[in-house]
Amino acid sequence: MNNKHITSLISQIFGKFANAEFPSWFQKIVNQSYVELMKLDMSEFEHSSNYRSLNALFTRTLKKQREFSLDAKDFISPCDSLISECGRLDGDYALQIKGMQYSADELLGKNFQASEKEKIYNGDFINFYLSPKDYHRYHIPINLKVIKAVHIPGKFFPVNIPSLKKRLNLFIENERVVIQCETTEGKTFYMVLVSALNVGVMKVSFEPRIQTNADVEGEQVYEFDNLYLNKGDDFGCFEMGSTIVILSEADMFEEILVQAGDKVKFGDTIAKLK
Repeated sequence: MNNKHITSLISQIFGKFANAEFPSWFQKIVNQSYVELMKLDMSEFEHSSNYRSLNALFTRTLKKQREFSLDAKDFISPCDSLISECGRLDGDYALQIKGMQYSADELLGKNFQASEKEKIYNGDFINFYLSPKDYHRYHIPINLKVIKAVHIPGKFFPVNIPSLKKRLNLFIENERVVIQCETTEGKTFYMVLVSALNVGVMKVSFEPRIQTNADVEGEQVYEFDNLYLNKGDDFGCFEMGSTIVILSEADMFEEILVQAGDKVKFGDTIAKLK
């Protein structure tokens, strides 16, 4: 008997449709209909008719790399998104949305030691919500070293604003990939990729063994010795919209330059490192 949650099954079915390569004339209709329905801004991308599947359109790459600050202290947005919430953690508690807390300890899962988790207590958090119309690729926000990645299987509840307001611990229930990072100054922060309904796959280019929305038993841990990535590097994509959560040490940022409700684009400077 299949014990997958209904949200996983829905996401898998949608994924099959999105990955299908239909006859050219029909694919053009599907793609253009999606562009018009979601009001996609395609000015930085190839024309919708050039994509051989709906998923290829979702995961489109920029025709030209965006410019961003090369100042080592400037922390850039990893994606195009809405800042759904941000601020200071209260111990290990962050806000899912105003008035609704969740435990960062639980979000990070069981494969990080207490000493690793405690580094972010009373630190800062930023939640990035990518809607279905946003550019779906994510990028490295600052020069960093990847220490560990943990794939945590889970459900695929929607992560849009109405869902954030009504479902407690939504980020913790959903499937996610937790990436432990270290800045060049030795500060720890985490980037957490959170799945959503219709997001059958979260790609992590530096670790292709991570297979999301798959038949995986328990958390999968991947550790790295000398994995350094540079600001602006493309490190994967959501196949549809979803959420990225950044959790940092208390003394990592000098200043956060965004607030809840702001729209940001990959490359925008959103914070200053100390």
